[in-house]
Amino acid sequence: MAKRDYYEVLGIQRNATEAEIKKAFKKLAMKYHPDRNPDSKEAEEKFKEARESYDVLSDAQKRAAYDQFGHAGVEAGAGAGGFGGGFGGGSFSDIFGDVFGDIFGGGGARGGSRVYRGADLRYNLELSLEEAVHGTTVKIRVPTLVSCEVCGGSGARKGTSASTCPTCHGHGQVRMQQGFFAVQQTCPRCRGTGKIIPDPCPACHGQGRVEQQKTLSVKVPAGVDNGDRIRLGGEGEAGENGGPPGDLYVQIHVREHPIFVREGSDLYCEVPISFVTAALGGELEVPTLDGRVMLKVPAETQTGKLFRLRGKGVTSVRGGAPGDLICKVTVETPVNLTSQQKELFHQLEQTMGDEKHTPRARSWLDGVKKFFEDVKL
Repeated sequence: MAKRDYYEVLGIQRNATEAEIKKAFKKLAMKYHPDRNPDSKEAEEKFKEARESYDVLSDAQKRAAYDQFGHAGVEAGAGAGGFGGGFGGGSFSDIFGDVFGDIFGGGGARGGSRVYRGADLRYNLELSLEEAVHGTTVKIRVPTLVSCEVCGGSGARKGTSASTCPTCHGHGQVRMQQGFFAVQQTCPRCRGTGKIIPDPCPACHGQGRVEQQKTLSVKVPAGVDNGDRIRLGGEGEAGENGGPPGDLYVQIHVREHPIFVREGSDLYCEVPISFVTAALGGELEVPTLDGRVMLKVPAETQTGKLFRLRGKGVTSVRGGAPGDLICKVTVETPVNLTSQQKELFHQLEQTMGDEKHTPRARSWLDGVKKFFEDVKL
């Protein structure tokens, strides 16, 4: 039977932190551990599955291999008895030794200096609507921690090397006895690395990483929208002790457009038309993101009428048919009239006393009249 995805087994996201991984495993282990379910074969299998998932995802190198190659990337380690080989006679409390140790500050090193995956970074990228719709390539500068070139990331002065921590003997953790409880804690001397550096590198001061600005080229696919993220694998902070780097997530923010408003795959815009065009009808030119098109306005068009131009919207980055451009008509009242124009409007008004010319105004006035009659009652 094919193995389930390790992230799915633990019920976590692929960008889950180390603390979230431990918390998820602890919850499942508390539920399915054989000591709590002595006669349940199903619980035993679920515990094995959760333990195998935790063993891979809690180890930075194994997790990086799994993220890149899936189960094939960690099968060799599994075949050597690292996972799924029973419980080795361990008791319920033994299983949680490293998990509880981390709760009290432990680094979780196992038999040597532990590597740590670098932190993920986020960069807020602001785009115009046109760039988001059509796609673009932009260069960004990101401050990040990179491996020190002087010491090769070891943290030790060139020509020297780190030595095993004498306090924890390279395990990264020390066991503290508190009454009948044994608590595992991060080694206070090496801070969980299992190594100490007698002669630190002068460039990185023993950290193995230095801050640096790096320039990256980001290809933005067509159709992205506000809130979309682009993942650049391995472009986050460098890992510690030779661990894999984190990822860089580019968060998309689309600037407000002077004409269009985007909602999903559709675009909306307001189109002002003259009093004459609204009354008599006509054609006018309206913009789209791909050029200009002619919009036919029928006679007697009222403010607020919507016209749909199919296929003139946006094709989403997730695929599918392009959206529409929806134009909302606004009848514009003339301003700065001359005396002659005002006189013409007065003459027009005198000829429009019949309610057939203004049906909405007449029905509105009837509604107002009824309202005041009801108030009097």
